[in-house]
Order: sequence, then structure tokens, then C-alpha cells
Amino acid sequence: MVDNMQIDDVSVKNKIQIEVVYGLPTRQELITLSVNEGTLLEQGIIESGILNVFDDIDLAINKVGIWNRVAKLSDPLRDLDRIEIYRPMIADPKEVRKRRAEKAKEEGRADKVTGGRVDPRRSKAS
Repeated sequence: MVDNMQIDDVSVKNKIQIEVVYGLPTRQELITLSVNEGTLLEQGIIESGILNVFDDIDLAINKVGIWNRVAKLSDPLRDLDRIEIYRPMIADPKEVRKRRAEKAKEEGRADKVTGGRVDPRRSKAS
């Protein structure tokens, strides 16, 4: 009986818990699972079954990360890692900020020279 308990304890210690997350604007999924120690990131994603839930995930295209840091599919997982599957960007954030700043200047919500906020102490007449 003692031998069985020791074997069970060893097998539990060789497991780690991970999360796999993916989201669309209308639907998100978070899957928690236990995998063997030494499991690679790609294996963790496959074992989670999330590829069966979302048809649009293609690991050759989608970037992945662990806790907000881009990672490689060949990276080994550690206990309590949160694997994130990223969607391709549809707009360049720098371009979006630039357009928003130009619009603010046109609407008078930003200083036309500096691009910063308009000083409310300055009169509109000056």
C-alpha cells in the first residue's frame, strides 16, 4: 500500500497546471488543465483542445505568448503558465494614434503646434 502512495505522489509532482486563453470580440475561452512537466507550449495548446473550439486559430500564423510576453511554440511550460493565443492585428497602433491626434487638432481638442491638450486658461480669442 505504501508503494502505491509513493507512486501516486510522484505522478502528481510531475504534473503542472496551465491555462490556455483565446478571445474574439464576442467570445472568450479560458481552459485550465494539467500537463506533464516538460510539456512544450505547442503541446499544451493542442492538449487543451482549444484548436477544436476555434477554427480560426492557426499556429503557423497566430503569435503566442506566456503572461503577455511573446513566446515560441517550442518553449517549455512551467507551473501556472498562462498561454495566450494572439489574433493578428487589423490596424497599426501607431497609425491609429496618429489619426486620432490629427482629428483632435481639427476639432480643437488639441494644440495645433504641440499636439497636446489645449490649455483651458488660454482664451479662445488669443
